[in-house]
Amino acid sequence: MSVISLDIDLPHKWFHTPQGTRLEALNNIKLTVKQGEFITIIGPSGCGKSTLLKIIAGLDTDHGGQVLLEQKQVTKPGIDKGYIFQEHRLFPWLTVEANIAADLSLNDAAVRKRVDELIELVKLKGFEKAYPRELSGGMLQRVAIARALLRNPKVLLLDEPFGALDAFTRSHLQEVTLNIWEANRTTMVLVTHDIDEAVFLATRVVVMNARPGTIRTIIPVDLPYPRKKASSSFQELRKLVLNEFERIEELELIDSSGI
Repeated sequence: MSVISLDIDLPHKWFHTPQGTRLEALNNIKLTVKQGEFITIIGPSGCGKSTLLKIIAGLDTDHGGQVLLEQKQVTKPGIDKGYIFQEHRLFPWLTVEANIAADLSLNDAAVRKRVDELIELVKLKGFEKAYPRELSGGMLQRVAIARALLRNPKVLLLDEPFGALDAFTRSHLQEVTLNIWEANRTTMVLVTHDIDEAVFLATRVVVMNARPGTIRTIIPVDLPYPRKKASSSFQELRKLVLNEFERIEELELIDSSGI
């Protein structure tokens, strides 16, 4: 029997506007993630994807329902949940290895060993002493990934970390992330706007409706790794996800027209 890593049950999530009204961001989100799965979440802008990720991370606790991480309720951020933001958020005055170590000392033999392993894993060997200003955008995000993995989190949460990168670098980072996942089998949840990215990485793709965000459908991706984006089987799955998006757009047009 597969072990459950995440059990998400969120009846609702509201935001309060400056005008004093309430805006429903999420509604009836139910999702169970097995240990070692790679889940990608995709949906229209404003559907609550990033909000859902922050709730899983414990960065947002003002919501109904609960999130369980390995059967323990998430009530705050912690080292058991790695989080990678859209921007790298590295310390500009620290080297690559010091950024990965973060608040831990590189003089500690165990920390030193783990940092060296992560540098090898994210393919930054030779750049240990480099500063963020000396790195490309893709390399900066690789440092951020390594830092998030330092304490062996139970789940790694990625909030569109490749969105600002060029197509070539983005494709390369997808490969690196997949290699990390295959090496560690850390449970991963990635938010993206990119359909190809969602299908390329995921064991399951979660498609969300427009606000308030609900889960429209969950599409299993049974393709073997490594995946070829030009293959007919990949394109068939891509078309399936795209069809769901087109249906969401149709429903939004109907709602806006009052039909």
